[in-house]
Amino acid sequence: MQPRPRRRPSGLPAVVLAFLLLYVSLLLLVPLGALVWTVAGDLRGVLHQLATEEALDALARSVAVALASVLLNGIFGVIGALVLVRQRFWGRRILDALVDLPLALSPVMTGLAFLLLFGRSGLLRPLTEALGISVAFAWPAVLLATLFVTLPFTLREVALLLEELGDSEEQAAATLGASDWTCFWRVTFPNLRSGLVLGATLTAARALGEFGAVLVVGGSIAMRTQTATTFIHAAIEERQEPAAFGMALILASAAIALLLLLQRHRS
Repeated sequence: MQPRPRRRPSGLPAVVLAFLLLYVSLLLLVPLGALVWTVAGDLRGVLHQLATEEALDALARSVAVALASVLLNGIFGVIGALVLVRQRFWGRRILDALVDLPLALSPVMTGLAFLLLFGRSGLLRPLTEALGISVAFAWPAVLLATLFVTLPFTLREVALLLEELGDSEEQAAATLGASDWTCFWRVTFPNLRSGLVLGATLTAARALGEFGAVLVVGGSIAMRTQTATTFIHAAIEERQEPAAFGMALILASAAIALLLLLQRHRS
């Protein structure tokens, strides 16, 4: 006798699919659709308020901070990944755990911690005053806060790629007489480009959307420390809803574009 084929539970896949579609729609599609609908209903007013010098300055600052975060954390990510994956030393596990700390801490706590260091009575305030550098409620504070919250992304992507690749190609190049520097630029670094692209995309998306840390340590000072996200907060408080909705749509569109780029690169 042939065994009777096992029957699949009827209706379960359709129920699960319907639940997923409903969940994604309620959390993502409906809010984004409402944002697009609101902006489209008052497009002239939105464009008028977004064309102001304050709005353009906030958007430009967010882009500049995002680009700086991609560059600096890209360099740190490659070096940190090489150290964590290729080296063995005491305290390696502690350092590996500390890298993920920004993912666990609240951004507001991060901003408060930087205020304790660089604020009016901060621990490092005498040093910054001696150097003639303003950190708290200035552009460097916004950059430092953004660097902190985006620190793990590139490092983790590059480290994962290094673990998958191994070091056989590097050992072969060293056997053929290549120096450490030549081995890095000719063998290691070309293999890390995909990890750098993924990490840079995630870093840029996270930097553009950062709010809590930059608000606390930067103060959202117009034409000085205000970013696109803190501009939205200020616009809502000042009852300038068209400007807030328009800037929010710009940031949402940028995040979606970065995620589509990420998916295309992965595929």
